[in-house]
Amino acid sequence: MPTQESTSSTERSRALGLSTFAFTVCFAVWTIFAIIGIEIKKELGLNDTEFGLLVGTPILTGSLVRLFLGVWTDQYGGRIVFPLTMLASAASTVLLSHATTYPMMLLAALGLGLAGGGFAVGVAYVSKWYPQARQGSALGFFGMGNVGAAVTKFVAPWVMVAMGWQAVAQIWAGVLAATAVLFFLFAKDDPDLAARKLSGEKPKGLKEQLEPLKNEQVWRFSLYYFFVFGAFVALALWLPKYLIGVYGVDIKVAGMLAATFSLSASVFRAYGGVLSDRYGARRIMYTTFGVSMILLFMLSYPATDYVIHGVKGDIRFSTSMSLVPFVIAIFVLGFFMSLGKAAVYKHIPVYYPDHVGSVGGLVGLVGGLGGFVLPIVFGAVSDLTGIWTSCFAVLFALVAVALAWMHLAIRQMEQKASGIDVRTLPEFPEMAGLHDAARHPPLEAGKILSDWRPEDPAFWESTGERIARRNLFISIPALLLAFAVWMVWSVVVAKLPLIGFDYTTDQLFWLAALPGLTGATLRIFYSFMVPIFGGRLWTTLSTASLLIPAFGIGYAVQNPNTPYFIFLVLALLCGLGGGNFASSMSNIGFFFPKARKGNALALNGGLGNLGVSVMQFVVPMVITSGVFGVLGGEPQIAAKTGAHLWLQNAGFIWVPFIIASSLLAWFGMNDIADVKASFAEQAVIFQRKHNWLMCWLYTGTFGSFIGYSASLPLLAKKEFPEVDALKYVWIAPLVGAISRAATGWVADKWGGARVTFWVFVAMIVGVIGVVHFLEAKDFQGFLAMFVFMFFVTGIGNASTFQMIPNIMRREVPRLMPELSAAEATRQAEKEAGAIVGFTSAIAAYGAFYIPKTFGSSITLAGSPLPAFYGFLAFYVSCAVLTWWAYTRRGGLLHDVERGIAAAPIAQGAPA
Repeated sequence: MPTQESTSSTERSRALGLSTFAFTVCFAVWTIFAIIGIEIKKELGLNDTEFGLLVGTPILTGSLVRLFLGVWTDQYGGRIVFPLTMLASAASTVLLSHATTYPMMLLAALGLGLAGGGFAVGVAYVSKWYPQARQGSALGFFGMGNVGAAVTKFVAPWVMVAMGWQAVAQIWAGVLAATAVLFFLFAKDDPDLAARKLSGEKPKGLKEQLEPLKNEQVWRFSLYYFFVFGAFVALALWLPKYLIGVYGVDIKVAGMLAATFSLSASVFRAYGGVLSDRYGARRIMYTTFGVSMILLFMLSYPATDYVIHGVKGDIRFSTSMSLVPFVIAIFVLGFFMSLGKAAVYKHIPVYYPDHVGSVGGLVGLVGGLGGFVLPIVFGAVSDLTGIWTSCFAVLFALVAVALAWMHLAIRQMEQKASGIDVRTLPEFPEMAGLHDAARHPPLEAGKILSDWRPEDPAFWESTGERIARRNLFISIPALLLAFAVWMVWSVVVAKLPLIGFDYTTDQLFWLAALPGLTGATLRIFYSFMVPIFGGRLWTTLSTASLLIPAFGIGYAVQNPNTPYFIFLVLALLCGLGGGNFASSMSNIGFFFPKARKGNALALNGGLGNLGVSVMQFVVPMVITSGVFGVLGGEPQIAAKTGAHLWLQNAGFIWVPFIIASSLLAWFGMNDIADVKASFAEQAVIFQRKHNWLMCWLYTGTFGSFIGYSASLPLLAKKEFPEVDALKYVWIAPLVGAISRAATGWVADKWGGARVTFWVFVAMIVGVIGVVHFLEAKDFQGFLAMFVFMFFVTGIGNASTFQMIPNIMRREVPRLMPELSAAEATRQAEKEAGAIVGFTSAIAAYGAFYIPKTFGSSITLAGSPLPAFYGFLAFYVSCAVLTWWAYTRRGGLLHDVERGIAAAPIAQGAPA
C-alpha cells in the first residue's frame, strides 16, 4: 500500500513540479485582467468602480470554488480535479475574447476565475506526497506558482500592443488547455488516494470534511491569508493602473514594474516555507505583519505640499515618493508577503492532516476573496477620496487589525494553556487545544544559544568557532554600511552648491557635523542595548533604521527648494549609523574567547571603519551616472559646468545593501542567553575614574579618525578649489581603517599605554605638518600628512582599547577586595566591556566638534589654522595624561607592560 514514506523522491518531485507548473499557468490566466482590463476599460469607458468589479470577478469565482475543489481533491484526487478545473477555465477565457459588452465580459470572467481554484487543488494534492517535516517547504515551492502574475505582466503587454487584447485571452486559454492535458497524462494519484483504491475504502463525506471549520483558529488563519494573499492579488491587479496614473509610464513599463512586486511575492514563497519549517511560522508571521505595517505606512502617505509661515516669509517644500523608492518598497512588501503566505499554509497539513482539502480550501477561499473585494474597495475609495495612495491606507488598516488580533489571541491562549508549557508548542500557542505532543515536536531554540562556553577549547573547536565567525562575518558588513551612511554628508555637502543649494560655508559644515552629534549621543545608549535586547534583534533593527536617512537624502537632494531644516533633520538621522559601532563591538565581544577577542574586535571595528572610505570612493562615482537607469530619477544640472549629477544616488545606493544586511542579521545571527544585564548593573562604570580618562584618550584617537573623515572632503575643497579633492581624500580613512585592523599586535607586544603615548606624539607632528603645507598651499603634502595622521589614529584606536581591560583587571581587585579571583575576573570583564562601549560613544563626538570647529574657524578667522592650533593643544594634553596616569614610573600600567609586576587577573584584550 503506497504511503508518503514509500514514495520515491522522483515521484514526489514530479508531482510537485507538475503541480507548480500547472498552478503558474492557472495564475497567469487568473490575473489576466491586470493587463487586458486596462484596454477593456478604455473601450467600454468604465469608471474605477466598474473596472474594479471586472478585475475582481475572476478572483471571486476562484475564491468561492476553492473550498469545494479542495474537498473534491481529497475525495477524488488531484489528477482528475486539476485538469477539469483548467479546461473549464480555458473555455471561459476563449468566450471572453468574443465578448463585446460589459455584462458578457462579467459572465466570462466568472468562468475564467475557475483557474484560481487550482490553488486549493494543488495544496491538497501536493501535501499528500510529503512528510510533515517537509510540507512547509513543499507547499512554499508550490506557492511559487503565484509568479504566473508576473509572467502575465511581462509578456501580455507586448502581445496586446502587437495583436490586441483578444489575442492575449486566446493564447492564454490555449496554453491552459494544453497544460490540463499534460497534467492528466503525466501525473499520478497521490499516495492516500492510491491506498484507498487498493483497500476499497470510501472517501470521507462532505459533512466530515467540513467538521474542522468550526474551529476559530481556522477563521483567524483565513484573515491572515486575506492580507498576505488577498492583498497580493489585489495589488497585482491594481498596480499597472496605479503606475500609469501616478507616474505616467506606458502600459509596457507599468506591466514590467508591477511584475517586480509579483515576482518577489511569488518566488520567495518557497523560502518562506523553508523558514517556517526551520524557525516556526509564528516568527515569520510576526515579521511579515511588522514589516508590512512600516512599508504600507510609507506607501500610503500622499504626495503633499507644505507651507510653513516663517519669520522671513513662507517656507515651501513637498514630500513624495518617486518611482525608484516606490518600486523598491513594493518589492520588499512582496517579499514579506511571500513569506507570510508560506507561513499560513505551514499550519494546515500539520494540524489538519486529514482535512487539508477543506481547511486549505477555506483559508484559500477567504484569502482569494481579498483579491476580489480589495480591488473594488480600492476603486471605491479612490473615487471617493481622489487620492491615489488610499489603496495602501486600506491595506495598512487591514494589516494592523490582523497583527493586533493575532497577538491578542496568542496572549490569551498562553494565559489559558494551564498545564501546557507553551514554549514547547511548534507554532502558535493559539493552537494549544489542538496540540499533540507526539505529532507536533517542539522546535529547537534556533537563534538563542543557551549553552555558550567559548573558553572551553573542546566546545570552541567543535561548535563555538563556527558560530562566532558567522556572527562576525555578518556584523562586519552591517557595521560598514552604518559608517557609510553616518559619513555620507561629508561628500554630499561638497556637491550641494553645484546643483543650486545656496548655503554658507558654516551651514555646510553644520550638515557635515550633525551626524557626529547624534551618532555619538546614540552610542551612549547603544552601548548598553545588547545585554538588554539581544545582539541579533538589535543589529537587525539598528541596521534597518539606516533606510530612513538613505531614502530621505535621495528624496531631498532632488529638489533645490527643499528647506535647510529638512537637511538638518536628515543629517541628524544619519547619526543612526554612528550609534551602531558601540552595540556591534559589544555584541561581537561576547562571542569570542579572551585569547581571540582582540583580533575579532579589531576586524569588526577596523573593517567596519572601512565604510567611511568605501563611501567616499563610491559616492563620487555613482552620482555621475544614472546607475538605476530610468528608475533612478532625473539628474540635476551643475550650475557652472552643465554636467549631469544624480546626487540622489548618494542615498539610494545603500538601500538594497541595507535591506540585505538587515535580513542577513535577522536570519543568520544569534543571541547568547547568558548575556543579560540591566542598565543599572552596567552603570557602575560611571563611578570609575579611568572610564573618564579613557574617554579623553579615545577621543584623541577615534574622535580624530571620525572627525577628520567627516570634514576632510569639504576642508580640502575649500582650501584647494583647483583640485578635485574627492578623487583622493578617501585614501586617508582607508589607511586609518586598515591600520586599526592590522596593527593590534603592536599594542599586544609593547603595551597599550606605551604605544598610545607615542601615537599622540606622532599626532602632534602630523598637525604641525598639516599647518605647514596649508600655509605653503601644497595639496600633496597636505594630503600626505592627513594620511599619516589617519594611519596613526588606527594604531591608537587599537592600543587604547587594549589598555581598558588591563586597567580594570588592576582596579577591580583594589576597588572590590571582597570578590574572589573568579568573581573579580567576571566583574572586570563586564566593566571593561561597558567602558569600551561608553568611551566609543564619547569619542564619536569628534565627528561633530571637529567639522564644527573647522566651520567656525573659517567663518571667524577666514582660515582653518586656528582650529588646528586647538587640536595641537588637545594632543599635547593626551600625551601628558597618558604618560602621567599610565606609562611613567609609578603609573598604573608601567610595571605590567614591562613585565615587572605579576600579570593582572585574567588575560586577553577586548580589542
